[in-house]
Amino acid sequence: MSKKAKIAAGGVAVGLFLLIWLPWWAAFLIVIGVPAAAYLTLDPSQRRKLRRVSRKELGR
Repeated sequence: MSKKAKIAAGGVAVGLFLLIWLPWWAAFLIVIGVPAAAYLTLDPSQRRKLRRVSRKELGR
C-alpha cells in the first residue's frame, strides 16, 4: 500500500470515528478546518509551490 493510500485510509477512519462520537456538523468542521488551517499556516512561497505541484498532478 502506498503512503498516500495509507494517509487516505487513516483520514477515512478518523472521519468515521468523529461521526460516531460527535454531531455531524462538528465532525464536518474538524475534517474541513484542519487542512484549511494547515494551508493558512504556510508562507506565500510554500503555497505557490503547493499549487504548482497540485496543477502538475491534475495534468494542467
